Amino acid sequence: MREGETIFALASAAGRAGVAVFRVSGPEARAAIARLCAPSDIPIPRTAHLRDIKKPDSELIDRAVILFFENPHSFTGEDVVEFHTHGGRAIINAVTEALAALPDFRLAEPGEFTRRAFENGKMDLTEAEAVADLVHAETEAQRKQALRQLNGALGQMYENWRTQLSRSLAYMEAAIDFADEELPQNMIEKQSAALRGLRAEIGAHLDDNHRGERMREGFSIAIIGAPNAGKSSLLNALARREAAIVSPTPGTTRDIIEVHLDIGGYAVTLADTAGLRDSTDAIESEGIRRARAVAQRADLKLLILDATTSAPPDFPIDADTLIVTNKSDLATQQDKHAIAVSALTGAGIPELLNRLAAEIAKRFDNTTAPPLTRARHRAALEECVTHLDRALAAPMADKRAEDVRLAMRALGRITGRVDVEDLLDIIFRDFCIGK
Repeated sequence: MREGETIFALASAAGRAGVAVFRVSGPEARAAIARLCAPSDIPIPRTAHLRDIKKPDSELIDRAVILFFENPHSFTGEDVVEFHTHGGRAIINAVTEALAALPDFRLAEPGEFTRRAFENGKMDLTEAEAVADLVHAETEAQRKQALRQLNGALGQMYENWRTQLSRSLAYMEAAIDFADEELPQNMIEKQSAALRGLRAEIGAHLDDNHRGERMREGFSIAIIGAPNAGKSSLLNALARREAAIVSPTPGTTRDIIEVHLDIGGYAVTLADTAGLRDSTDAIESEGIRRARAVAQRADLKLLILDATTSAPPDFPIDADTLIVTNKSDLATQQDKHAIAVSALTGAGIPELLNRLAAEIAKRFDNTTAPPLTRARHRAALEECVTHLDRALAAPMADKRAEDVRLAMRALGRITGRVDVEDLLDIIFRDFCIGK
């Protein structure tokens, strides 16, 4: 953040709309109202007022609703002004040019409003990351997870752990500094027990099958099966569009075809793969290799069988495999252990979607603790656990205390309490301009 500069940006979506929202933050935000409207037009903080917005030469741009948030009672902790104008492109361009012409005003960089909020103590890093997740949320489950993190549940849990370590460290340092004093006999034993309990709690948080990260990135489902079992037809039926080429010629699908769906409120990436069979064709063999690799990485596999034949492909079936029999409209009998569908007629597709939603929800079953959502959180927590293990095994009190201090620092990096300067650019660069 460059000191003394006031930033502005279009905070609503680009393009023509009914309303466009411009956000201004910084020491000269209040002056933006005086210069674009009139010195007497400064509204009462946190109330909406209708004002004329003019160019520097007094030409009228638009009539807009203006909101003023006085520091520190704003999103960024600075003076903030919002101009709610009509959303035509000409008006957006004119307001942008008028703001850019003001002294010490500049267009905000991606994520800069949220970064200023963090730097001014309005939120911690986990909450700042949640703002980005809310902006990018595409499903109900992603929205709920991001909102829970924005409300501080994840950051509060990490800060509580850090407070526990701080308390243990204080007792350990007291035992070192006042070794000749009469201190409670069991003080060190109590702190060791507390560290063991905390280490188990953090370990359980890490052992979550990456559910929080998978919620953000999307649940992956691979469609596998023999050639002409109807995999591509099923993909099209689930996607409700012709995403994959369908042909009676075996081996038509060579590469991975992915579609992104919302199933039961969860973000899902559905992958159609090459038919599994023995082949001497080099290109088809590569497609089959890729199909097996995608299936191995997938969270769930749909093994598609042709209901009119009894020749399943050579593929291992595990707890993450659902068997689906396609062409059920042509079959004389059904496998009671399989999900019967017809990609051609649509029969069984609603039941399959319901089953998929249930399977995904089961894997994302929410616990009382907020989920771990980012790789950088996991790395810091793993580092914290490493130091706790070393502290519990350390034979000397000073070594034990130093590892507890390092464990605290690892936790602090998640919420932004320590060592964050090198993280800020990475965290905020993925934001949109108006956030």
